[in-house]
Amino acid sequence: MSDTQPPSNVKYLAEFIDGPLAGTTETRVLVDGEYDEEVSSLASMDGAESLFWYLAGETRDVNGELHVEYRFDRRDSDQVVGDDPNDQESLNL
Repeated sequence: MSDTQPPSNVKYLAEFIDGPLAGTTETRVLVDGEYDEEVSSLASMDGAESLFWYLAGETRDVNGELHVEYRFDRRDSDQVVGDDPNDQESLNL
């Protein structure tokens, strides 16, 4: 076994700014030193599974850790239940 510690810069924090995952974060692994330009998340909403896509936006360094903002990609994501703008019970995304 080795006492070598893995480098601390192999991960980053994904911050979901809007959409169904707004306000949540997720620790992700850098691939070849790069963050993902787009990420997907499978979520259960009202008992139905939906695939949501997010696109990378602004980045910043917080105490040596990379933070990447992700914005909801409505066009490539599954429709959110109640996402009809004419429906009074529509989700505000």
